[in-house]
Amino acid sequence: MQTILGANGQIAVELARELHRAYTEDLRLVSRNPRKVSESDVVISADLLDAGQTAAAVGGSDIVYFTAGLPAKTELWEAQFPTMLQNALDAARTAGAKFVYFDNTYMYPQDDRIQTEETPFVPNGRKGKVRAAMASMVLEEMARGDIPVLIARAPEFYGPGRTQSFTNTLIIDPLKSGKKPRVPVRADRVRTLIWTPDASRALALLGNTPDAYGQTWHLPVAAERPTYREFATMAAKEFGQEPGYIVVPRWVLSAAGLFSPQVRELRELLPRYEHDNRFDSTKFTTRFPEFAVTSYRDGLALIHAEASVVPAN
Repeated sequence: MQTILGANGQIAVELARELHRAYTEDLRLVSRNPRKVSESDVVISADLLDAGQTAAAVGGSDIVYFTAGLPAKTELWEAQFPTMLQNALDAARTAGAKFVYFDNTYMYPQDDRIQTEETPFVPNGRKGKVRAAMASMVLEEMARGDIPVLIARAPEFYGPGRTQSFTNTLIIDPLKSGKKPRVPVRADRVRTLIWTPDASRALALLGNTPDAYGQTWHLPVAAERPTYREFATMAAKEFGQEPGYIVVPRWVLSAAGLFSPQVRELRELLPRYEHDNRFDSTKFTTRFPEFAVTSYRDGLALIHAEASVVPAN
């Protein structure tokens, strides 16, 4: 039995699809309001803030994936995320299950350095501090050695469906509406983005690779490092629109936070858009050379194709 905690998010849905396709049909999907991805999935409603419910949901599992998310509200992250993770770790330890923690880069320095699995935690802002504390919890569990544990870390997303990221919101979503894309802060800095289905496929692969445990892994990203100018131009071409974009300065995004709670909650990430973002996944691609990483052009083509499908009446 492989169990996904936080089963309704995009990474979790694609993870369930990949696990079912390539590894096992014995899947358990856990969230407050879980939905099946495949017909054979077992769904369990549980609140991860409740240790008893979490333990019951995890019982009998061989592998547990923690992909739970919360709305981008700082107070909510501080109050709930560490408890959810601790309950999940305790439940996995009681069940004797392997534990796979899906992580992000909020805790990394927001500067030009190349990000590797050894990059130190230098969080900027309260959300970054929460994620640093959570990653440290998992590292402590890993060091304790009671159960096999791994960390799988991803940079900013772009992807199909309802992918939630600055890139989808500012560049891809406007193009879907025939509008000019918007670039946050600077257009001349290189970005590293991960295609969400690649992140989920890699997460499934790591979880089912025994020697991957006891380590932190950067999930695989395309070898190209486009600037936002190049990415926005590539995206416009794919959507059949004239190249062009609007740069939204940092001060505008900061000011927008006065009126938009969503933007306000993401302001602590703005410094990263002033620098080249170089997330290195060499460790993964060296260990798994056969893993096919989606290029930016192919990813954008798939997004465009999806957007072009007319829903049936």
